[in-house]
Amino acid sequence: MTEFIEQRRTSTQRKQVSPVDPLACASCLYYRKTLSNMNRSLVFLLLFCLVSFPLAAEENWPQFRGQGSLGVSSNKNLPAVWSETKNVAWKRDLPGRGWSSPVVWGDRIFLTTVTREGQPEDAKRGLYFGGNRAKPPTVVHRRKVVCLSTSTGKVLWERVAHEAIPKYGHHIKSSYASETPVTDGERLYVYFGNVGVFCYTTGGKPLWSKRLKPHKMRYDWGTASSPVLHKGRLYLVNDNDEESYLLALDAKTGKEIWRTGRKEKSNWATPYVWPNTLRTEIIVPGSGKIRSYDLDGKLLYELGGGSSITIATPYSKFGLLYVSSGYILDRKKPLFAIRPGASGDISLKSDETSNKHIAWCQKRAGPYNPTTLVYGELLYVLLDRGMIACYEAKTGREVYGRQRIDGGRAFTASPWAYDGKIFCLNEYGQTFVIQAGRKFKLLSTNALAKDDLCMSTPAIAGDKLIIRTAGRVYCIKTSL
Repeated sequence: MTEFIEQRRTSTQRKQVSPVDPLACASCLYYRKTLSNMNRSLVFLLLFCLVSFPLAAEENWPQFRGQGSLGVSSNKNLPAVWSETKNVAWKRDLPGRGWSSPVVWGDRIFLTTVTREGQPEDAKRGLYFGGNRAKPPTVVHRRKVVCLSTSTGKVLWERVAHEAIPKYGHHIKSSYASETPVTDGERLYVYFGNVGVFCYTTGGKPLWSKRLKPHKMRYDWGTASSPVLHKGRLYLVNDNDEESYLLALDAKTGKEIWRTGRKEKSNWATPYVWPNTLRTEIIVPGSGKIRSYDLDGKLLYELGGGSSITIATPYSKFGLLYVSSGYILDRKKPLFAIRPGASGDISLKSDETSNKHIAWCQKRAGPYNPTTLVYGELLYVLLDRGMIACYEAKTGREVYGRQRIDGGRAFTASPWAYDGKIFCLNEYGQTFVIQAGRKFKLLSTNALAKDDLCMSTPAIAGDKLIIRTAGRVYCIKTSL
């Protein structure tokens, strides 16, 4: 549009016009009026884009923990109070079992689930030890993709991606649909661990699929690492006990672009694509080492010192990368803040908490299952056993140490934040609302039905909170 305006202006300036020619004068007045109107239209268009683009972005939650894996929304109209019935816009029963988080684009919610012949063994809240099941099932499992209407909860479409008897078992608290899908608004990418990747249009049309060789996981706990999408490529990590790798696929075709082997055993962390001021990195946590790769799969740097089990997802804020791991039986539970541009081995020495490439480290702060949360200037750590701690995100200084959440226990889902509040959902369907800031304060507790086992991290869609439980999906919205 600006080029058109400039061409008009230049054309008018070049035209030789007699000051006594009334037709020419009328023409000049016409052009001036046209240009003035077009300039005003252009300004209005730019203002509309500046205002509406953030609002449009807030409507979508395209991957695990939303845009940038941050778990934060700036929408101030989101609900702070709810129950099994209060502020529930709708709820929808969902057959099968799956712990993938919902993802949202416009008026569509996408989830995965697995149904089977016969009833699966009941998952037990709070249980870790003794829940692994090495013997695989003997009945057919159907891995499904489900699309719901954001506004009504109606099932818009459902597809069976794969139907077979699983080769490996899993922990009774796990599922065969624990990986969260990712979408760009045109296509939906679904990864079922030990099966493969499936691509659909957001309207449900199958586009391509790529089968992947199944591998044994540690203690037969099952898989969980979700795919990430970046500039036409789909990246996924398969860390297992046999042959671990980082894989890049062409998002349009499913064609394998490259595969990089990893000296790792089983992990469950979702990778993170980090576009920083110096370059773009693919960050992959591991129990052996945290590693960074370039977009061609070449190793950039690595650091050790992590926990023996790695689950939490990395993310970035304030120009720093935040990575954590904190298996409950390990003394090593590090929380790192890493600067961009590192190379080689950047591991800390035993007496160090920072170096050239690591801005700071809290060596005993990392959580086990939940991912940490940066909101405002502060970083919050939710611990499985019902405690929360807070640190300055830029410096790592402790703001307050571990505080007991009254009534809190068994946290698996990651916390999220909006409107000056931190939300922590436990396996019992209770969401503890904590005041954001430098002093710990529990504001309220929101409880769902007693049978609502909750392990999925919720999604946020505009002014709606989408919570997935073991048997249903809730849409929570402040009553008008």
